[in-house]
Amino acid sequence: MTVPFDLDGAAAVITGAGSGIGRAAAVSFAARGARVAVSDVDGPRAEQTAAEVVAAGGEAIAVQVDVARQSDLENLRDRCLERFGQVDLVMSNVGVVAMGPPESLPLEAWQRVLDLNVMSLARSNRVFLPLFIEQGRGHVVNTSSASGLLAYGYDRLPYVASKHAVVGITEALALYLGPRGVGVTCVCPSGVATNIVEQISVFGSASSPRAPQHPVVEASVVGELIADAVTQGRFLVVTAGEVLSEMAERAADPERYLQRMIAEQGA
Repeated sequence: MTVPFDLDGAAAVITGAGSGIGRAAAVSFAARGARVAVSDVDGPRAEQTAAEVVAAGGEAIAVQVDVARQSDLENLRDRCLERFGQVDLVMSNVGVVAMGPPESLPLEAWQRVLDLNVMSLARSNRVFLPLFIEQGRGHVVNTSSASGLLAYGYDRLPYVASKHAVVGITEALALYLGPRGVGVTCVCPSGVATNIVEQISVFGSASSPRAPQHPVVEASVVGELIADAVTQGRFLVVTAGEVLSEMAERAADPERYLQRMIAEQGA
């Protein structure tokens, strides 16, 4: 069920909005008339994004939020309600990476990645979904990755696992929320010029991250793609058409696809 969404006058909450895709989404949403509650674990960065929105003529507040704490998300919801009188959209946009050979990754690395990348969605669902369901409208945006659609990143398995989980969670939410008037969008970018390198922890020997040869795009481009998808009520956002082609190849013959990929690793 397609659920179009009007950003003009909406109140949007965004986590991880101090930089990168989150900041770009805040700017794009505001340019279309949304009022934005910008949050980030780095308070000064959240302030910078909010100031950018205000300087462009929009409305924004900044809130420091650690998505590992549900109480922080509850405070974010309450601050948005206090300032704007409503919450219409929530975008969960937090991602950390643990890199290294699969046999070198400690359990603590897995736990941190899954807690921030996956359990943050569980916390957000508990905080924001009751509000959306009660009012019979709203929109949920969850940021996954091309790594959530294609399992090429064996050098960062916790990230791959977490982003696959985000895709599954978000698709299931679309089935649940669509009939209740709430739209859902899943963002699966490939290469994007962001500062995610700051969120990478390396264990054992690790080379440069493995990635398919997809074009790298600016975060501002992704922000516009997300805003378009939200307003049109579309589920999936990708930044490279090659992702869809490769998914089609895998679906047509999973065994042949996997054997091709294995052969390429040994080449």
